[in-house]
Amino acid sequence: MFSIPEQFSNATKANFEAQFAIFSALTNKAFEGVEKLVDLNLTAAKASLEETSNTAKQLLSAKDPQEFFALASAQAQPNAEKTLAYSRHLATIASSTGAEFSKAAETQIAETNRKVISLVEEVSKNAPAGSENAIALFKSAIGNANAGYEQMTRTAKQAAESIETNLNQAVSQFTAAAAKAAPVRA
Repeated sequence: MFSIPEQFSNATKANFEAQFAIFSALTNKAFEGVEKLVDLNLTAAKASLEETSNTAKQLLSAKDPQEFFALASAQAQPNAEKTLAYSRHLATIASSTGAEFSKAAETQIAETNRKVISLVEEVSKNAPAGSENAIALFKSAIGNANAGYEQMTRTAKQAAESIETNLNQAVSQFTAAAAKAAPVRA
């Protein structure tokens, strides 16, 4: 049987380790998202540089202004499609990183809550007589904190879903506008 101060000391150590685990997991997920974003941007920059070079060569080889403008306008549709593909890929990275971030946080926080509840149960078994009200108050506070966390999690998920929906709508609107603006190929 452990003494109450020793139990709290162990709980404090476990809480610190859990907070470090949460921080490490979230940091790893954030770096993975940034890594994907950097890779996407490098790939897009390389492709853009190559395409710009090819387009410039084509435009410089134009025999007259009419051919020049025909070549330039022919680039509008492929450029719009590439921009849409980039936007979709960016939205996918943001969405998956957010989902992974939330999942890692939820897992770590659930484990921490489990440990705190276990500690409270153990302490309440060994509590001195007359401390029932204090233990009940502490359990109530933990229950209220958990309820608040669950509400915050639901709200954060709703906000993330709303952002994703708005981003998808923006991409769809851009797609429609690009399709109307691009010349029809014969």
